[in-house]
Amino acid sequence: MEKTLLILFLILFLGRIIWRFILQQFNIRHLRSHGKEIPPVFQGVIDEATLARMVDYTYDNSRLETRENLAEDILELAILFLLLPALVGDLTGLPLHIIWQALIFFGVLSVIGGAVSLPFDIYHTFVLEKKYGFSTITWRLWLTDLIKSVLISAVLMGFLLSAFMAFILYLPKSWWFWAWVFFTSFEILLLWLFPVVIAPLFNKYEPIKDEALKEKIEALLAKVGLKAKGIFQVDEGKRSKHTNAYFTGIGKTKRIVLFDTLLASHSHDEIVAVLAHEIGHWKKKHILKQLIFMIAASLISFYIIYLIVNWPPLYHAFGLKETPVYAGLLLVSVYAGCIGFFFSPLGAFISRRYEREADKMANELVGTSEPMINALKRLAKDNLSNLHPHPLYVRFYYSHPPLLERIEYLRAMDKK
Repeated sequence: MEKTLLILFLILFLGRIIWRFILQQFNIRHLRSHGKEIPPVFQGVIDEATLARMVDYTYDNSRLETRENLAEDILELAILFLLLPALVGDLTGLPLHIIWQALIFFGVLSVIGGAVSLPFDIYHTFVLEKKYGFSTITWRLWLTDLIKSVLISAVLMGFLLSAFMAFILYLPKSWWFWAWVFFTSFEILLLWLFPVVIAPLFNKYEPIKDEALKEKIEALLAKVGLKAKGIFQVDEGKRSKHTNAYFTGIGKTKRIVLFDTLLASHSHDEIVAVLAHEIGHWKKKHILKQLIFMIAASLISFYIIYLIVNWPPLYHAFGLKETPVYAGLLLVSVYAGCIGFFFSPLGAFISRRYEREADKMANELVGTSEPMINALKRLAKDNLSNLHPHPLYVRFYYSHPPLLERIEYLRAMDKK
């Protein structure tokens, strides 16, 4: 059985590497074939020089992603077959409570993983993004963000892991259920707290200053009966020139957030259209549906973990003599990560469907798709988006329909 489990892992692991590489090559070759074509809907919006920058930006990001994926794959194999047996042996030999062992175990793995990903993050932020005129962040702000992120992650993950381990130790027959209840409650609490506690640690949020725009947004909200805590602008321009707008929070912490870069580069009608799209997600209950799916999927996941986490062959397959449950949690997550990769197209499909529904709602609220189309064109130009992704790459990775497809869909609604 140990050999079977090991072979299964290697098949899934290698399959993920190969298929990911194939998809990237398809996407790059498709871009090489069509990258010099300015789509008719973008005539007059982008020129050949801008299109060339779009292509180069996609190439550079793809190359960096390939190298980072390779580094992460090598690291995963090194951890499983070199570090894991030694680390588990050392920890189980220490006179420490198993919860402390678990915290040290995942702490060591997090530090190693962070150390490997750090050079890629630095290169992406200070080389690639600066090359294309996006990154505005200073080294001091970047380091401050890093320290804050590490501390917040350590506290939250340490709290979550300690609770899971306590459930496993003291409720051995029903821990999966109570861990699910705790996890669900924890996630909902984070959704509620994030806009008012965590996000302000990184950015300054203030009421939108443009009164004319604020009135238009409030009129749009009143039309659909949506009450938000407030309409805020955020100083994201101190980090990047990329643009965005989003809803965040639940209940009384629900709010609308606009990047200062979006306010500076888009017209009022375009901003209202983008927000109408986000309102479409709310009206169609997409966030609620995703939350319900997450709750149901996590219940099933916790029960499956409960069934196999104490199964000795799982440990023996990777050369472990000891069977501490925290090592089992890691091994289960490794299999889950490989299997989940091949199911990602399903999630992407549902997400693209939600985006089309939100676009339709935006059309109904605004009365025309023209402002949304103009906003999408400007977003594509400003963010150097890939206008020619491979269809298979789209099906596997894209949470939004490709820009050309999305614009055609919006235009078709206006014709109807």
